[in-house]
Amino acid sequence: MPSDTLAEPALAPPGRTDPTTVPRIVPRRRTGQWTAAAAVLALLALAVLSVVRNDAFQWDVVADYFLTTAVLRGLGLTLWLTGLVMVLGFALGTVLATMRLSANPVLRGVSWGYVWLFRSMPILVQLLFWFNIGALYPTVLGIRTVHLLSPVAIAVIGLTLHEAAYATEVVRGGILSVDKGQLEAAQSLGLGAWRRLRRIVLPQAMRTIVPPAGNMLIGTLKGTSIVSVIAVQDLLYSVQLVYHRTYQVIPLLLVATLWYIAVTSVLGVGQHYLERRYARGTAGAR
Repeated sequence: MPSDTLAEPALAPPGRTDPTTVPRIVPRRRTGQWTAAAAVLALLALAVLSVVRNDAFQWDVVADYFLTTAVLRGLGLTLWLTGLVMVLGFALGTVLATMRLSANPVLRGVSWGYVWLFRSMPILVQLLFWFNIGALYPTVLGIRTVHLLSPVAIAVIGLTLHEAAYATEVVRGGILSVDKGQLEAAQSLGLGAWRRLRRIVLPQAMRTIVPPAGNMLIGTLKGTSIVSVIAVQDLLYSVQLVYHRTYQVIPLLLVATLWYIAVTSVLGVGQHYLERRYARGTAGAR
C-alpha cells in the first residue's frame, strides 16, 4: 500500500562522509613548469657534452698534470695561506669589533677608520704597496726594507689587513645580534668585560658569524690567486710556470680550476655542518 509520506534519504553512518557529496580534488597540471625544466636539463646536458667531447680542452693533459708535484706544492701553499690569513684576520677583526663597540670615542674612531680605509682599497693595490714598501720607507729603525719582506710575507700581511676589515663587520654584526638581556644578566653576576665577551657574547654570536665567515673563507681561498702577481708560488702561479714552458694554457688552467672547485666544495660541506651545530635549538636548525 503506497505511503502518503516521502521516503527520507539514507543518512551516512556517523563518522563517514557520503562520497557522492565530496568534490574530487584534481591536482593542478604544471605543464609549463615541467616543460621549462626539461628544456633547462636538455641545455645543461648539451653544455656538459660539449665540454667533455671538445678536444681543445685536452682532458688527457689535465689528467697528467692534476697530481704533479708542482701543482700539489702550489695547492699546499694556497691552503696554508688561506688558513693563516683567516685566523689572523678574524683575530684582528675581533679586536677591532670590540673597539668599534666601545664607549671610548677614540677607539671607535680608529676602528671605523681602519674598516673604511681597507675596504676602500682594492686588494691588488694593497699588495703592490707592500711589495714596493722599500720605495716609501727605505729604512726602518736602521734596517733596509728592500729585502726585509719576502713575497710570502707580503701576501700574508696584505691579505690579513684586507680580511680583517671585513671580519670586523662580521664579528660586530654577530655581537649586536646577542640579546641585551644576556649582557645585563652577566653584569649582574659580576662578570668582567672580557669574560662576558668570551663566555656569553661570542658563543651566542657564532650562530650569526658562521655563515658570512664561511663565505669569507671560500672567498679568501679564491682571492689568494691574486698573490701570483708578486711571484708567490700558489696554485695559480704554479700552473702558470708550467704552461709558460709547455704552452698548454687551457688544460693547466683547468687543473687549477678543478682544484679550486674541489676545495671550495669541501669547505662548503664543512660550513653546512658547522652552521647546523651552532643553530641547534633554533627554528633554522636542519
